[in-house]
Amino acid sequence: MNRFATRLCGAALTLAAFAGLLAGPAAAQISDDVVRIGVLTDLSGPYADSGGRGSVAAAEMAAKDFGGTVRGKPVEIVSADHQNKPDVASSIARRWYDVDRVDAIVDLPVTAIALAVQAVAKEKNRTVMITAAATSDLTAKTCSPVSSHWTDDTHALTAGTARAVFERGGKTWYFITVDHAFGHALQKEATTVVESLGGKVVGTSRHPINTADYSSFLLQAQSSGADVVGFASVGDDFTKAVKQADEFGLTSGRQTLTGFLVYVTDIKGLGLPVAHGLTFSEAFYWDQNDAARTFAKRFQERTGAMPTKNQALIYTAVTHYLKGIDKAGTDEAVAANAAMRSLPVAFFDHPATLRADGRLLYDPVLYRAKEPSASKGPWDLYEVLRTIPQAEAFLPMNPACAPNGRG
Repeated sequence: MNRFATRLCGAALTLAAFAGLLAGPAAAQISDDVVRIGVLTDLSGPYADSGGRGSVAAAEMAAKDFGGTVRGKPVEIVSADHQNKPDVASSIARRWYDVDRVDAIVDLPVTAIALAVQAVAKEKNRTVMITAAATSDLTAKTCSPVSSHWTDDTHALTAGTARAVFERGGKTWYFITVDHAFGHALQKEATTVVESLGGKVVGTSRHPINTADYSSFLLQAQSSGADVVGFASVGDDFTKAVKQADEFGLTSGRQTLTGFLVYVTDIKGLGLPVAHGLTFSEAFYWDQNDAARTFAKRFQERTGAMPTKNQALIYTAVTHYLKGIDKAGTDEAVAANAAMRSLPVAFFDHPATLRADGRLLYDPVLYRAKEPSASKGPWDLYEVLRTIPQAEAFLPMNPACAPNGRG
């Protein structure tokens, strides 16, 4: 970003925040006497397990646990399937904001979809809470007074994980990367960390989305002699690659297999006989503490599965949004989001704060999928390797994204 653009972005955010403060007393009300939250998710595609109906359930649980009302007005949850298409997602967002009086949108898997809806929210002055898409650009470049980013971003997913794996002996790396912007970002950020620590990337392979055969990539990774094979992919691309890695004996060899964006449903679907030894970082695991276990038990009773980090973050974000409205006395987006940034975040007894640019800060945890013999139940899947300090995981705030434009 050039100097002029940086100043312009800072000035715009300053004006928006100032306008919100001026409008505070007049806007101290709930628009149309309902707080309406839209879950815009993948209900039928590759991210339906990590989001989907479980995302809707998490939002509904948050609204109910809050009491079903805020400032005496009812809270409603609506949902829609964006079909993993940015144009569909932005069209739904516009209709929700303009016609259906939706005050906030949450979830949003897929980077292009999150960026598209974030832009609509900024244009319409409505709240958006991104809990699934992971690009760090959502706060580093496209920050907004009405937007917040809750999940671990591409920098946290790679920088913290790569450093932690490196410190455990992973000095040389081979990447198997899905050939699109998200995969490229994961590989680039992990490479930067590995090389800055004195490690080396000895090879890479790139594959199209929805590749069926990973054999040539896996054989190259195996023969490279790399300490670590890093899968810079997500969803079906990731799970198919790991399944085939197991068939080629990589999961039982000396190489460490590392994923960057991994959900508990991925590990459950793969099964520990295949996934054992896989390392990755997570913002949330259902068995991390008593608060997480209590929520997870209720969620499982409702949905039949343990919550993913996306679903847990939706519960957290929706709860925090309602607290923000309650403090601000209004669902006007700038005022509500300013209140959200001033309040402590209740993240299942995991210390967390919402930074001025909307970035949720916490300490991710590096996990390893358990050996089958160590598991005590169908969802007992992870063992803790180390906690990653937030300073290692997250980028510093872009000064242009601070309310005063100075950081």
